[in-house]
Amino acid sequence: MSFASPMIQEPASVPEPAVAAKVAARHVNVHYGEKHALKDVSVDIPARAVTSFIGPSGCGKSTFLRCINRMNDTIPICRVTGEITIDGKDIYDPRLDVVLLRARVGMVFQKPNPFPKSIYENVAYGPRLHGMAKNKTELDEIVVNSLKRASLFEEVKDRLNDPGTGLSGGQQQRLCIARAIAVSPEVILMDEPCSALDPIATAKIEELIDELRSNFTIVIVTHSMQQAARVSQRTAFFHLGSLVEEGSTEQIFTNPKDKRTQDYITGRFG
Repeated sequence: MSFASPMIQEPASVPEPAVAAKVAARHVNVHYGEKHALKDVSVDIPARAVTSFIGPSGCGKSTFLRCINRMNDTIPICRVTGEITIDGKDIYDPRLDVVLLRARVGMVFQKPNPFPKSIYENVAYGPRLHGMAKNKTELDEIVVNSLKRASLFEEVKDRLNDPGTGLSGGQQQRLCIARAIAVSPEVILMDEPCSALDPIATAKIEELIDELRSNFTIVIVTHSMQQAARVSQRTAFFHLGSLVEEGSTEQIFTNPKDKRTQDYITGRFG
């Protein structure tokens, strides 16, 4: 008497454990007039980690970054659809105060852009605007702490009344980071923060990013794959307006799932 052998079932593939998302995007599309710049992007950005956006020029990574603090609102022909939430709350809700959103989501640009004010006033501007200090003593404390957290205080403590524009490029960028963190944001967006800096200044900014990630959710757009590999825990690869894949930085760089990611990382295009 023979028995039919039982059908062997393949074990179901186990998805990667979900990472607690601070920022979640679902089906985000961006149009500049007729141009479809960002196509159906869905991604989770984890809290208290560095996520890098990489990809060739014009692939949509900076456009997506600017969606997270609604900077695209300032472009009349720009239209954003889909959903982006921070801690589960829709940041495109019409009732949302965009000024308060931008206090929660700080931004550091490619070119250092200190205000034409003193070093002290550059950092004090946001806390003063948002009424975060009751008096001069509290404001002084915020300024000093922010400069310390940006690894700049020791270099400028004797010239806080000097113009911020008189600092070196790397110091100016750290001043801009101090200005961003002075209002206690939860998320910091950095758009090519080192592209205008020399290697020594770049190393200091990268070290700073690594220190800040224990307190902030950081998203960085970079053209440098070496930088993405050094500073980030998660990496998302964009190409022609689409998010091709996203995963742990190690997986993206050593075992990408998509051939386009592989080709970009190995220098076949870009």
